[in-house]
Order: sequence, then structure tokens, then C-alpha cells
Amino acid sequence: MRRVQSAQNAAARLLTGAGRRDHISPVLRQLHWLPVQRRVDYKLAYFVFSSLSGHAPPYLADEIHLVSESHRRRLRSSTNRSCAVPRTQHIRRQELRCRRATCLNSLPAHLRDEDITYGGFRRELKTFCINVASGAQ
Repeated sequence: MRRVQSAQNAAARLLTGAGRRDHISPVLRQLHWLPVQRRVDYKLAYFVFSSLSGHAPPYLADEIHLVSESHRRRLRSSTNRSCAVPRTQHIRRQELRCRRATCLNSLPAHLRDEDITYGGFRRELKTFCINVASGAQ
């Protein structure tokens, strides 16, 4: 990740003419670019939302389940539309499945609302990720 982040920082400095010793966060914010790790989180959350809303292929969407769908009993967590985090024994093999679930669960409640539109989710998610990356939230 560090090499990719370094390449992104170099590209941002090249586009804006910022110096090598200038802090990169304001430059990335000016370009509306997310840092690499935040971009990965954005893509994962976007993927999970599109799977839950029926915009992803069925073979990918079948692995993502809401807490309300996976338990027979009614839980308090079933009302806030959070994903069930699978139990894992082999960390490497199951890491992506766990990351997808926890990525959506870490979002604020208004982004997990089932009434939010597809375009509205993308816009609000990008705003949320930029605010988190800049330390505003």
C-alpha cells in the first residue's frame, strides 16, 4: 500500500505543482482524491451496497448477508441494517469476506438506510470518506 500511496502522492504533486516537502493531505483534498486505503474502503463499501441493493452479480451478492436475514431471533442489531460478519478459521482465505461486512458496519446509520438511492449513496459515501481522511469526523 505504501508504494501505491507514494505513486499517488507523486502524481498529485505533479498535477498541482506542490513541492516535495509540502504536506500531501491538502493537495489530495484539493484534487478530491482519497488516500489509497480510504479508496479501498470506499470501493468495498460501494461493492457491498450494490450487492445488497441487487446491482451486483448473484454469485458475488450471495456471500453478503444482513444480520436480520441470518438470525432466527429478532436482535437489536437487525434494525440498523448491518452485515453479518462471518466466523473465520483461515484468516487469509476469509479476510475479504470479513472486511466487506465490517466496512459496511462501520458506516454511519444514514448511509446504511435501505431507502437511500444508489446515486445518493455514492455521493454521501464519497463525502464521508473525504471527511474521515481529512480528520473532520
